[in-house]
This record gives sequence, C-alpha cells and structure tokens, in this order.
Amino acid sequence: MTSATPPEPLWSPGPDRIAAARITAFQAWAAERFGAPADGGYPALHSWSVDELDTFWQAVAEWFDVRFTTPYESVLADRSMPGARWFPGATLNYAEHALRAAEDPARADDAALLYVDETHEATPVTWAELRRQVGALAAELRALGVRPGDRVSGYLPNIPEAVTALLATAAVGAVWTSCAPDFGARSVLDRFQQVEPVVLFTVDGYRYGGKEHDRRDTVAELRAELPSLRAVVHIPLLGTPAPESAVAWSDLVSGSAEPVFEPVPFDHPLWVLYSSGTTGLPKAIVQSQGGILLEHLKQLGLHCDLGPEDRFFWYTSTGWMMWNFLVSGLLTGTTVVLYDGSPGYPDTAAQWRIAERTGATLYGTSAAYVMACRKAEVHPGRDFDLSAVKCVATTGSPLPPDGFRWLHDEVAEDLWIASVSGGTDVCSCFAGAVPTLPVHIGELQAACLGTDLQSWDPSGKPLTGEVGELVVTNPMPSMPIRFWNDPDGSRYRDSYFEMFPGVWRHGDWITITDHGSVVIHGRSDSTLNRQGVRMGSADIYEAVERLPEIKESLVIGLEEPNGGYWMPLFVHLAPGATLDDDLRGRIKATIREELSPRHVPDEVIEVAGIPHTLTGKRIEVPVKRLLQGTPMAKAVNPGSVDNLDLLHFYEELARTRTRD
Repeated sequence: MTSATPPEPLWSPGPDRIAAARITAFQAWAAERFGAPADGGYPALHSWSVDELDTFWQAVAEWFDVRFTTPYESVLADRSMPGARWFPGATLNYAEHALRAAEDPARADDAALLYVDETHEATPVTWAELRRQVGALAAELRALGVRPGDRVSGYLPNIPEAVTALLATAAVGAVWTSCAPDFGARSVLDRFQQVEPVVLFTVDGYRYGGKEHDRRDTVAELRAELPSLRAVVHIPLLGTPAPESAVAWSDLVSGSAEPVFEPVPFDHPLWVLYSSGTTGLPKAIVQSQGGILLEHLKQLGLHCDLGPEDRFFWYTSTGWMMWNFLVSGLLTGTTVVLYDGSPGYPDTAAQWRIAERTGATLYGTSAAYVMACRKAEVHPGRDFDLSAVKCVATTGSPLPPDGFRWLHDEVAEDLWIASVSGGTDVCSCFAGAVPTLPVHIGELQAACLGTDLQSWDPSGKPLTGEVGELVVTNPMPSMPIRFWNDPDGSRYRDSYFEMFPGVWRHGDWITITDHGSVVIHGRSDSTLNRQGVRMGSADIYEAVERLPEIKESLVIGLEEPNGGYWMPLFVHLAPGATLDDDLRGRIKATIREELSPRHVPDEVIEVAGIPHTLTGKRIEVPVKRLLQGTPMAKAVNPGSVDNLDLLHFYEELARTRTRD
C-alpha cells in the first residue's frame, strides 16, 4: 500500500542543523563545480549521484582532497558488475589518509583514539603517538620481509594495538585481516588458512564480563596450523611474557621512523573480511584501498556528518565489519572511541555510561542492545549526561518501531536516530543516515549517495510500497574486488549476481516507501512464504519480543513434501516465565493483531536459547536446513555458531517430526 502523504516524522532536523551539515555544504559546492542540483535537498542530490555516477565519485574525491600519488585516467572505466574498474591508473594509500590529522601541529596532541575497557575509564592515544607507532611498526614489518600483497592477521580485541597494526599493514601495502579473540581456533583457521598470513598479531587473552579469558592455548594452535607465518607478535593484554620465538609488541613500536606510505593501485587489496560462514567455509571478501577510502569518506564525512570535532563510538569487535568502519573515522579527523569488553557489564546501561564518559557525538550500537535496554527499563537520558550525543545509530538487525520510540523518549527528543543497513560484503551501508532528512518510526532515512538501491519483484520489476528483493543496480567502489581463492570468480558471481545478472542482489527483503525511506524485513533466503505472500521474520520478532516474557525468538518457514507449510516460532523465555496456554495465546494474539492472521505461527515451542553467528545474528537458514532433515555436518559450519549445543534441539525435532 502507498499513501499520498508521508506519515508524521518522529524527528526532523531544524534549519540550523541542516545548514550546518557537511552534506549541505557538499551539495552547494558540487552544484557550483560539477552541476549537481542546488535545490531539492537530499532527494535531488541522491538522484544526481546515481544518474551521474562518475561525476559524483570524482566530486567526492575532490571534496575530501584524496591524495592520488599518480593521477587517475578516468573515474569508472568499466561499469559492469562484477568487474567495475574504478580510477584506473591512480595510486594512493589508505593509511596516509587515516593519519592526515597528525600532520597538523595544532592537532598533534589531540586524541586520535580513546580506549575504554570494562573499568570505563578512557585512555587517549594522540595523533602524534599513533603516527609514530604506525611509522615504527611499518618499518619493522618491512624488516620482517612483509611486502605489498602479503597478508597480515590479527587475533585481537578492540584495542589501540589493533588499529596501529591495521594502519601499518596498509602503509606497507600488505593486506589486513582480523578475528576477535572470542572466536575459537577452528573459526579462526577457517578464515586465516584461506589467506595464508605471514604475520600474526595476537593477545595472550582478553577480559569480558569481569573475567579474564586466557587464549594462549588457542594461539599455540593457530601457530601450529598456519605454516605461512614468518612472525608472531605477542601483545600482553593479561601481562604474560612472550612465548618462545614470538616477538614482543613493545620491541616493534619503540622506534621513531617517519611512516612511509607505499603508493598502491586504487584497486589494491586493503583487507579481507569474512561472511558468517554458517553453511560452509566463510567467504573471504577482498576490498580495495581506494574503494574503501572513497566509500568511507562519503559514508562517514557526509552521511554520518563526522569531522575533527566529533567523537565516534560504535560497539563492535574486530571480527565484525563495523570495526573496520569505526577505524575509518580517522579519515575524517574524528576521535575514535574503542571499547573492549561486554556490552552489558557491569549492568545493561554500560554503553550509555561509556558514551557519557567519552563525550561521544555519534554513538552506534545494535538494535538488540537498544531493545535490551528498553526491556530492562534503562533510562539513559535521566541517568547520564548525553548532551554531546547528536546521533544514535543502530545496525546488525532492523531497529523495531518500539526501539525508535524508546530512543526518542528515553535519550532525547531532539535525537537523530539512524537505523542503517548494509553488509560485510561492501563494508558500508546501502541505506541509513542522512543528517538533513526527517526520521520516520521503523524506517531507514534513505538510500545512500551513489547507491541506486531498489526493491524488485522476482521478474526484476521495481516496486514502491511493496516488499521486494534488495538490489543495487550500479557499482559501488567498496564492492568486493574478488573473493580469495575464487580464481574464476564463480563463487563471487553466485553470491550476488545469480538471480539478476549484472545487478547486485543482497538477500534482504525491503520496502522503499513513496517518501523515499527504506524498511528492512529480514533475510530473503530464509523467507517466510505462506500462500504466496512473502513475510519478513524481523516483523514477527519485533511484535513477539515486546512481550516481557519473551527474551528472544526465532521463526522458521518450512515447505513440506506434501505441499503443506509449517511455520513454528521458537521462544527463549525470560527468567521466571512459563510457556503455558495463556502465554501461547497472547503470543498468537499479539502477532494476529499487530501483523496479520497469516503471520501467526503453527506452533510456539520453548527453547533453551536462540543460536547466533559469532557476530550476533540469529541463525535462520541453518536451522531451516536442520528441520528439513539436513545432517548437522552439512547444515552448519560449527565454527561459525556461538553455541552449537542449541542446534541439537532442532536436529532432534526434525527426527521426531519425521517419525510422527
């Protein structure tokens, strides 16, 4: 359904905020220099950015003063997907741009990083110190024989040493890749063995939830199973001495060499990220130095409105693309807040306390954390000084309407709420934050600049106001240049371009509203499809998890051999709750009233917990495969799941149903 007039927004930016936004200044400048529309606000700018794609990205490069060591011959030599060739002939270096603020004597002693652990005390690392450490470490990496294109890996938490290692790797022209230390050895090896790193940066352990977790045995296993390693660098987070033949971190960063930034081609690999790998080996996604540089300058400098006066905090780990995105805050001269620890320690309000203590201006978290705060009756605006916070951003899953209302009511009425959605695959957002647009409840503000985001039906017809496949019809600079160990590109093509050749199909259900906002309905590859009507799982979660008795839920739709359709809802109950007939009835009534009778599950089944990927996303597709009778070994990659024991329930349920 479409409406003639958009609903009343929850929040709208005032004229002063619109005038002060960097995207406003960019539009006026691009109008004068490149023929962008001077009027019409963001919608006109977005239309121009996709209609004049080459010109738009040239404007981004000039606006942010990208330093090309050698100039580019053209902006976009080949528009095909996959295979687009951006800025051929150009050379540059990502790390040089990330450390530019350190060149300004007035900023040398400002904080580039603010590091916070579970004590919630902030420790600054200045721009001058970060630059010195990167210079020293880059020189030592070269001395170890690391050359452009070599892979350097980190088994590290979200600590300053991880940022230094990433930037030194990029400065050398090597390729960074990382996993968080809560990943087990098998999960790490599934990732790192694919790319054969020559150096491994590692900690002896980490602290989480008030406890120390020793990882020395895991590190020993990684060393034994990664024969490509020439050096292992020991960071003593728990204070233990370096093991035999490992190099001490302090020995590598004690020098004072000026950073030497290797000029590399625009499409030279910057890092390898990994898909969740729930049903097989994780995809090793390679993104380029130039592509990430431009995409993140656009995303952080225009969409997130970040600049030198800002402090950027996003709760993340080094195993999630949001860590890479967070580090890129340095590109805009912004102080980046690194938090290493549990999101809810010592209490559910922990992240708000960190935002207060660090003076965060943009605070990013997960939709799940917002809803947990709502359920725990946390009052951030009452209990903390959040006057510096201009924007609260969420990702990981769609922010339910109740989450928008709670942030508005409990943090600040004049709060820009940015629900964003993208993916590891592009290390960026397809839709989300726009500082000059209103915020509507349950909606992402708009498609991002340079992104021709559309909703398509199965025949490839664009839809407005209806649920369809999320597609992107034009190339983006941060799209993967390739997957590692995919020589003919077949795995890359199959992942995104099989359904609509030449068009990126992401695997999400979305609606694009008639006022240009975007609603995300969940993954399309675990689609609920009753009587030919497609439904998003996220809509059901949002309705069910409002009930105080429900901690979390998982809904699966199963096509049956007899032509039937079975749609169970699995619920993890809050402490003290009981799944009796009354609660079952209220769950079904809630779904029927808030969504439709078609959304009501066939059964409501209690489970001990909901399984997630290591980055916290509910596992729908492997559970569906288990319920279809697929053996565990084929249905799921055990190293990708936070609690494998939870999956045995679904395996047994499939056997029971088959017998019945």
